[in-house]
Amino acid sequence: MIGKALTGLRTPHWAFLCLGLVGTGLFGSPSVLAADCPGHPDAIGTSRTLVVDPREHPRIGTMQYPQTLPLADHEVVLSFDDGPLPRNSNQILDILAANCVKATFFEIGHMAQVYPEGVRKLVEAGHSVGTHSQDHPLTMNHMPIERVRQEVDEGIASVKAALGANDAALAPFFRVPGLLRDDVVEEYLASQGIQIWSADFPADDWRHISSARVYELAMKRLEEKGKGILLLHDIQPRTVAALPRILREMKARGYRIVHVVPATPGNPATPTEPQDWQLHPPSENVAISHWPKIPDFVYADAGALPGLSLADLDWRDERTITLAEDRGKWSGRGAPMPQPAPWPAWWTVPSDSVTALPIPAQGIFGIQEGLRVAMRTGGPRPHHEQVAVAHEPDPVESRHPRHAMRGKHHQGRIRQAARHTKHSIAHVHRGPLKHLVQVRKRRA
Repeated sequence: MIGKALTGLRTPHWAFLCLGLVGTGLFGSPSVLAADCPGHPDAIGTSRTLVVDPREHPRIGTMQYPQTLPLADHEVVLSFDDGPLPRNSNQILDILAANCVKATFFEIGHMAQVYPEGVRKLVEAGHSVGTHSQDHPLTMNHMPIERVRQEVDEGIASVKAALGANDAALAPFFRVPGLLRDDVVEEYLASQGIQIWSADFPADDWRHISSARVYELAMKRLEEKGKGILLLHDIQPRTVAALPRILREMKARGYRIVHVVPATPGNPATPTEPQDWQLHPPSENVAISHWPKIPDFVYADAGALPGLSLADLDWRDERTITLAEDRGKWSGRGAPMPQPAPWPAWWTVPSDSVTALPIPAQGIFGIQEGLRVAMRTGGPRPHHEQVAVAHEPDPVESRHPRHAMRGKHHQGRIRQAARHTKHSIAHVHRGPLKHLVQVRKRRA
């Protein structure tokens, strides 16, 4: 395996592989402007070539990482996954050639084995070619390191085999299938000097949507981002149909295409600043989201400052704190007793300024003659006990049988009235009754 054979190299092995291509124009080739696109004066062209060092920036694409390519406003990088598939990939190549656009392709190793001619066409057209694993598994975020190494290395070997004698044209760029990144995957690729490409915005062209929808999503998300890496798939027919319209609209809105190639000893990385690798770097007009780093000061010949003594903390009249002499005035732990709070004293109202209020008459609190009230208090009662009638026997009735008989008839009428009252109150009062009152007219 080529990838395994290169594992132990300390020097960026990709740099030596790409060194022989600098003079051929495949890497670091001059930009192809729209005016230099013969027969296509309306082409968008390629505005410039960006050279990056994968070891300095091993992960790019704000869909997953804090950094992305150092692009200026309205600059776009086109990237295509999952090829080659001649039926659609060849049409994508024709569209890009008609617009003099250079893009980056991430090839699947198995597809390169089946259609090696498609990989060679990409290099011959001057595009950058990276890898996309051997079999496009959607489980790389759960794979052990052995399986990750196998998918990466076999994918590289398959694409190199398809390129044949021109295998050094393979760029050290890799896109994780499904963007399902994991620390194991990232660490292994970084150890090989391979740069992981995520994206800044997709067009969802792998979904079952129309080509018009692919165009709408691409332009809408590009307008929201302002620049970045666009993720597309050259094996999709809807992408073939949408790409010409996307390029025309980009040109109409003032966007420019940037081609990305890896750095080599003869073609060093494009000079950039750290903030250039942010999608929207902070400026003087935008508040930064973190405090500036405090510089490390060097103290030379700094003398020691005098420390505080216990006498400096004494708040008494030029006396030191001595617990022994104030044992009676201080608490057992050596702390001063609290002083009286400066609250205002109670105010005594003069008796001659008080106005006397009239005392309520006793009759106000009396109960009318002929009424007997029985009060029952307590907590909530069951529903069947919420209405009850308390009957107190009359001493007069208890002394005379006739009177007692009249009392029994009267009790029957009261019970009948109570049942009617219970039924009526149950529809009015939903909660428990705290006070139950029974009113009975006394015998004349």
